[in-house]
Amino acid sequence: MKCDISNPSLAAGGKLRIEWANNDMPVLQEVRKRFSKEKPLKGLRMAACLHITAETANLARTLKAGGANLVLCASNPLSTQDDVAAALAKHYGIPVFAKKGEDTKTFYRHIAACLAHKPHITMDDGADLVSTILREKRYSGLWDSILGSMEETTTGVIRLRAMQKDGILKFPVIAVNDADTKHLFDNRYGTGQSTVDGIIRATDILLAGKKAVVAGYGWCGRGVANRARGMGSHVVITEVDPIRALEAAMDGFEVMPMKDAAKVGDLFVTLTGDKQVIRKEHFREMKDGAMVCNSGHFDVEIDIPALRKMSTKVKKNVRNFVDEYVISAKKSIFLLGEGRLINLTAAEGHPACVMDMSFATQALASEFCVKKKGKLAAVVHNVPAKIDAWVAKLKLKTMGIKIDTLTPAQRKYLTSWGEGT
Repeated sequence: MKCDISNPSLAAGGKLRIEWANNDMPVLQEVRKRFSKEKPLKGLRMAACLHITAETANLARTLKAGGANLVLCASNPLSTQDDVAAALAKHYGIPVFAKKGEDTKTFYRHIAACLAHKPHITMDDGADLVSTILREKRYSGLWDSILGSMEETTTGVIRLRAMQKDGILKFPVIAVNDADTKHLFDNRYGTGQSTVDGIIRATDILLAGKKAVVAGYGWCGRGVANRARGMGSHVVITEVDPIRALEAAMDGFEVMPMKDAAKVGDLFVTLTGDKQVIRKEHFREMKDGAMVCNSGHFDVEIDIPALRKMSTKVKKNVRNFVDEYVISAKKSIFLLGEGRLINLTAAEGHPACVMDMSFATQALASEFCVKKKGKLAAVVHNVPAKIDAWVAKLKLKTMGIKIDTLTPAQRKYLTSWGEGT
């Protein structure tokens, strides 16, 4: 079995980590149990470009249980858990091409290794597989054989909708990120907790009393803002969307442009899905000791080349995952996690409990693509509402939570117009 991992000897520890995560993923366990019996993915080759974490490993186990011939590569050079990668290869027989800290050349070589598998289904965390397939002519032969692709992130969905708009999308894509059981929970609670976890592990700072600037008030930004406020930070929101800015203000946060926030912030977190959110003019205004990090998918949200150009020198790894950019004798700015996803670079990513819903939805969306073979247009599709509802109901059941049901009279009232005041 071909694979490219850092250290096969880490496999035993990785297996324990995978099993621990599995304990908190009961919905995915139910999907795996059914997949094992029905084999809905039998005979299909799959390539997945995802964060190689313990939670992802349990998704991979589920897809393999469903009959898929699966290969994995990393969706971020710094997010791979090397022990998990080793365990997937040794204990679960799943080829993995991923190493924590891999350079850009290796990252794209690993993507090429996945695409050499000639997949019928792809899974992405940022649309790197799809964009590579469409951009490079050598992969044009794959277009007609791909039944569909699943996209897990906001950034990826933005890229895919741009591809659709430009008319270059050649096969259907399911926007798993846009499912309620994904973005309302994974993006908000998962990103919120794991981002704060990554910041604290990297810096050991006390958040209480700090002025934390959160760029972007989408579901990820809301999660981080609320967790930081809950730990005593004074949170400032920066936004370009007037509706979201208004929501942030009415949620009790200060809202201001980044040029003003740069003057007062102690900690900056970007979560926008866009580029150059923090730029040269903002670095210039920051106080000595300001800490800057990103929890959006790509490392372009912070203009690192501009920061490097402004600096007289860069001190690498003053702490693990912390680089000091010396601007002058009286001012330094600290960049966390090289500007990559701080929650996966310095911590372990989202807790298994919340990824349980995301990955159950991901697996079921793959099955949906197979069932709809040849019937889905080459556009971005939403996850069917039935899948969302099934995952949500089962998650509630596993949490021991019961809810009300509509009476016949209530159902009739909600589907009729004749009854008024």
